[in-house]
Amino acid sequence: MSAQAQIGIEARNLRVGYDGFIAVADTTLRVAAGESFGIVGESGSGKSTVLRAICGLAPLQGGSVRLLGAGEASLPLPGSKAFRRLVQMVFQDPYASLHPRQTVDRILAEPLAIHAIADAEARIERALDEVGLGTGFRFRYPHQLSGGQRQRIAIARALILEPQILLLDEPTSALDASVQAEVLNLLEELRHRRGLSFIMVSHDLAVVTHLCQRLMVMQRGQTVELLSAADLAASRVQDDYTRRLMLASVGFSREATQGETR
Repeated sequence: MSAQAQIGIEARNLRVGYDGFIAVADTTLRVAAGESFGIVGESGSGKSTVLRAICGLAPLQGGSVRLLGAGEASLPLPGSKAFRRLVQMVFQDPYASLHPRQTVDRILAEPLAIHAIADAEARIERALDEVGLGTGFRFRYPHQLSGGQRQRIAIARALILEPQILLLDEPTSALDASVQAEVLNLLEELRHRRGLSFIMVSHDLAVVTHLCQRLMVMQRGQTVELLSAADLAASRVQDDYTRRLMLASVGFSREATQGETR
């Protein structure tokens, strides 16, 4: 594994607000090199905003982000081109994240051109192979692909710069259930093969427990609880909000609904 692969990330006291509304309030997390970290919570809890703040897509009112690793003083600073090459994001909706008028070839070539990276031909072919799509997909348009194939292209676009940290914003929630497992297994395989660090946002506790080693529970922009995936799977949780999330993730329960109406 290269020295570059020994990179983690830390966000301290992140604060994000919009027109007086605080979306994220003083949130802190630390992800070690090669670790998979999950963020869960209900809609509007601020979990996706944390990812956007880390990669510079949401304006910070306070707090800081930094990379962790050997030779820390020389690691790229947030906002720099080198930082963006090391920290890439896969968005929730593959239907919206790919330009509808660009071929797969152009979609994958664009980040290479922005970062002035040579041997585009070989990198594009390798990226397609790595996500389980052959070169036959190279000159197709997004509308000619299924949802799962589009998300694989989005993953290939993120990986083509050879990042060390991948931010995953509900990467399977827009996909059919039959395709979700395939994409999750692909992501897990890529993490182990490349030594990647993941920060994954999801409302699905089963997905996070499967893919992540540790997780943070958020509510109304704040951290409610930090725990391991093993603790979550065994229901060893401390906060009532986390317990309610677990109950909601089970789905419809006749006993639960009868209890609510009594």
